[in-house]
Amino acid sequence: MDKKNALRAGALASGTTLMMLLMSSPVFALTRDDGDDPGTGLSVIDTIGLYVVAPLAIFAIIAGLVMLGDKSRKQQKQG
Repeated sequence: MDKKNALRAGALASGTTLMMLLMSSPVFALTRDDGDDPGTGLSVIDTIGLYVVAPLAIFAIIAGLVMLGDKSRKQQKQG
């Protein structure tokens, strides 16, 4: 029974992925929409900063705030 469910889930996932890939074909990007005004492209440094450095910085800030909140709570219980 477990094998059947795994096969069904795999078929559903692969079918969904295939349909998404077919629907988002790069061919559709060749035609411009009315009012479309693309800006300039990002440089490599801009891309790395936006998609790597910024999320890591946000994660570090949130983790630091959580750790600060946890330490203050421990100090209140001890005192």
